[in-house]
Amino acid sequence: MPPVEIAVLTLPGPWGPYLVATTERGVAAAGWATTKEALLDDLRRRLGPVEVVEDGPAADLMAAVRPMLEAIVAGEPADATSLPIDLDDRPRFDQIVLGAVRSIGWGETASYGAIARQVGAPRASRAVGGALGRNPISLVIPCHRVIASDGTLGGYGGDGWIDRDRELSRKEALLLREGVTVARRRG
Repeated sequence: MPPVEIAVLTLPGPWGPYLVATTERGVAAAGWATTKEALLDDLRRRLGPVEVVEDGPAADLMAAVRPMLEAIVAGEPADATSLPIDLDDRPRFDQIVLGAVRSIGWGETASYGAIARQVGAPRASRAVGGALGRNPISLVIPCHRVIASDGTLGGYGGDGWIDRDRELSRKEALLLREGVTVARRRG
């Protein structure tokens, strides 16, 4: 099997470097709190052998989507639904959930339960949370816009489930820059 060609971009962001990887089909991985090598290791686990390229279809796609990625990282209102993404390796349920989450617009929120109902699995709000926790394209697929049914922040894995308070603070900040204030749960 020939390696999957990957283009990698690092953008400065408010929480440190934001790394993005594209294949020829779309954005395949993105997030904070990672290194280029960790991002590539994750892609190798997901896709098999990968090769970082500076030219070719993956690099051309990266060049085409870069302005949108820069706007998203800068916190500017941007409609990322037009960005091509590559989630072919993800389980079908995850693909459906992440597709539904992509439709949540700037400055809007939806509950885990609402997403579950939208994807035809009304009793699967925890499974929706699991799919969001496995989202390999942080920020482009705006998991931060998914909140608990009681209107509080709910959970948030961000880029690695490292420190829950830090990740919830990031979720709050991401929502605030979209003009959305959401309370944390008490207790």
